[in-house]
Amino acid sequence: MRAAVKRQLLMGNEDTLYAAQQGVATITLNREDNKNALSAGLLNSLGDNLKRAEQDTAVRAIVLTNHGNTFCAGADLKGDSSVEPRYQLPELFGLMQTSSKPVVGRIAGHCMGGGVGLAAACDVSIAADDIKLGFTEVRIGVAPAIISVVCLPKMRYGDAMELFLSGERVSSSYAAQLGLLNHAVPRAELDSKLDELLAKLVRGGPMALAAAKQLVVKVPDMDRTAAFEWTAGVSAALFGSDEAAQGIKAFRERKDAPWVPAED
Repeated sequence: MRAAVKRQLLMGNEDTLYAAQQGVATITLNREDNKNALSAGLLNSLGDNLKRAEQDTAVRAIVLTNHGNTFCAGADLKGDSSVEPRYQLPELFGLMQTSSKPVVGRIAGHCMGGGVGLAAACDVSIAADDIKLGFTEVRIGVAPAIISVVCLPKMRYGDAMELFLSGERVSSSYAAQLGLLNHAVPRAELDSKLDELLAKLVRGGPMALAAAKQLVVKVPDMDRTAAFEWTAGVSAALFGSDEAAQGIKAFRERKDAPWVPAED
């Protein structure tokens, strides 16, 4: 499988671009002129494309990436009021985290403010090691309020407090150590690392992947008894599904499950 960013761009507008191939949908933030700031236009386009990928049964994983040297600069401080927002940031984070499909961040540019939240809202994020990230809100007199909901679960208390208060920009390698990102790799290795991960993700059953995401999100907030009860139901439903029957049959026959996309 070639990296998502190598694909021909099939659908798009000036705010985001959409492509789908071999079970992977790629959404590219495409407002390089505005540092991919979270304008109403970009939020609308991103929300529409996240829904498009979710509804496409051929899509097994979603990649979120960027054009330009900035992944996302955060809030659009220019405040273009010519576009009516149809999505707010919490709704976009919700679309990403409740999607039945893995959402992978290919972070190829700097992330500031809300851009860090966008990266953290991905299920797995891989970043080039020459970029910077920062909760820079305090330096303009505000706070990383909304994005704290998706960032804090990935961070230790002391690290979060220091970065939220200082507004300091840190390397992607340090952000990976903190848990905000999964991997920081040399830029030349970004696509090969992405390929490696996507090749693994598309081998998972669609129902199984959706259930696995729910486990990670829900179980930590449950008490022990409730967690065992709920997960027992999840396990029984999956083991009794046609998907599991097909997967087990393919395993025994030492061949790919029917949901694994064929190579071009």
